[in-house]
Amino acid sequence: MKLEKLIISNFRAFNGTHEISFNDLTVFIGKNDIGKSSILDALEIFFNSGKIDSSDISIHPSPKDNTTSSIGCVFSKLPEEIILDANAKTSLKEEYILNKDGFLEIHKSFNFSSAKNPKAKIIAKAYHPTEETFKVLLHKKNADLKKLAEEKDIPSNVDKRSNVELRKFLWSTIDDLKFDNEDIDLEKEDARKLWDQISKKLPLFALFKTDRPSTDEDSEVQDPMKLAVKQVISEIENELETIKERIKEETLDVATRTVEKLKEIDSTLAEELKPTFKEEPKWSNIFKLSLTDENQIPINKRGSGVRRLILISFLQAEAERKRSSENKDNLILAIEEPETSQHPDNQKLLIEALEQLSQKEGYQIITTTHVPALAGLVPIRSIRYIEKAPDNIRQIQTGTDDTVLEKVSNSLGVLADRRVKAIICVEGPSDVKYLKCFSKILNKKDNETPNLENTNEVVFIPMGGRTLQDWVNDKYLKPFGLPMYYIFDRGDENKYEEQANNINSDQDKSIAYITNEREIENYLHSSAIEKAIGVRIEITDTNKVAEELAKHIHCSAPNAKEWKNLSPEEIKKKTTRCKKRLCNEVLPFITLKMIEERNAIEEISMWLEPLK
Repeated sequence: MKLEKLIISNFRAFNGTHEISFNDLTVFIGKNDIGKSSILDALEIFFNSGKIDSSDISIHPSPKDNTTSSIGCVFSKLPEEIILDANAKTSLKEEYILNKDGFLEIHKSFNFSSAKNPKAKIIAKAYHPTEETFKVLLHKKNADLKKLAEEKDIPSNVDKRSNVELRKFLWSTIDDLKFDNEDIDLEKEDARKLWDQISKKLPLFALFKTDRPSTDEDSEVQDPMKLAVKQVISEIENELETIKERIKEETLDVATRTVEKLKEIDSTLAEELKPTFKEEPKWSNIFKLSLTDENQIPINKRGSGVRRLILISFLQAEAERKRSSENKDNLILAIEEPETSQHPDNQKLLIEALEQLSQKEGYQIITTTHVPALAGLVPIRSIRYIEKAPDNIRQIQTGTDDTVLEKVSNSLGVLADRRVKAIICVEGPSDVKYLKCFSKILNKKDNETPNLENTNEVVFIPMGGRTLQDWVNDKYLKPFGLPMYYIFDRGDENKYEEQANNINSDQDKSIAYITNEREIENYLHSSAIEKAIGVRIEITDTNKVAEELAKHIHCSAPNAKEWKNLSPEEIKKKTTRCKKRLCNEVLPFITLKMIEERNAIEEISMWLEPLK
């Protein structure tokens, strides 16, 4: 299941109702105390039954309701089948539990009118039958369903013991079920059973907050491995309890026999002695685990930034382990202000690592920031900007609107780099990595060849999948009349030929190139793919490298469907995933010799020549 949307109402700073959409990577940007942490806390409350009390209700509630807060989540990629019991298999669609858009929408509502810490009322916002006779059949017991079914002359092939079959039959007898939006209480009868099964399939949500204690007394921050020991001990508590009782039994027996023997020597002294255990064993003090560097320096002696990086990595590893053990399909990893205590170089590495992680199947990454350098690295489609309107109402806007991007860049101070002497326009972010890699390799062969990896004099503008920094550069640097270099993939139809010719015919120092190969992946080498991924894919000038890799990986999986039976959408997703793997995993293995064997040195040098 994948999180598509969060809907919060009257929760902390968010008075009224707010809907927030999520991508694979979603980054909340805004000033301090604007509500970024509250969004993460709302998700923690929804997924992990986090604490909520009357102080969480909005201080500016909507006029309709000043006693209730609610947190709702909308999900896609739903399970195809739900098993209520051994004889009852159904689906969310068949139970009419989905909303009008075909998504699963679950809300947890908290009423503070009679309790400071109210229990959540769980409802599904469903596009459900409202025909009065058969309204909310999920709340009816078997006897009531059978009675209704008998009135409709139930056929003999319908199992009267199965509530699922009875509901299906009853709904089938009505021509007009009068569908409408309905709140389905998920705490009654089969609705409760349905929620029990749904809750097992919800994504695993792991939250890492920036205000986690960081004092010397906090053992988790001193050494995350102590948390690892604590976690394992909690999971084998029953086994340790058995061991403890066995040790107690055996040692008490020895002590008792010792006292009995003492009575033969000095009965008065023996009467004064009673075998007892002074305290319960502290298992975490028995098992010691730490991470040390080559100089045997432990974690708690390292800087706070290093400790935080290790702790983030540990929590991610622990969340992945838990996801696997609980059979969860999706993991939502939420990290508040990952830049805290980090050097700018580490900030960049961290956001790039999180973005790559978000590209993996089954992962969603949510993070917050108000640091310009980090915000500038974020893909614009991932930006959620929070600001306060004059009436104190929070507004949450997506980064697909130029007006929003203007606000973000002005608010955080994301500026164009005035040292830039040329702009290179490419098709996507991965093309930037390819060009930087190729230029770095050729620079080692000929140091007059520009190395694009470490220069401030060239800026890349991906024409698709831009980051906030790309948008800023595009907006503010173009008017300076800088030379523009365009590199287009040839593709199957050479669709950019006319555009390239027009650019090259202008007298404005702009140049356009079209690759000789089909696309940038065709400049890779089979050996690099084999080393990085363990798959042998032949590369020609014209084949679809990423799609062939996706096909090979898919067909190698046990019980895989035939490639030709996959839908175009499934093939596109698998191909896109492999494009990212080629860029992130294979590209680092490319060498000068490989570029020579692909007969590409002359062409790539031609791309870079004007930049000298």
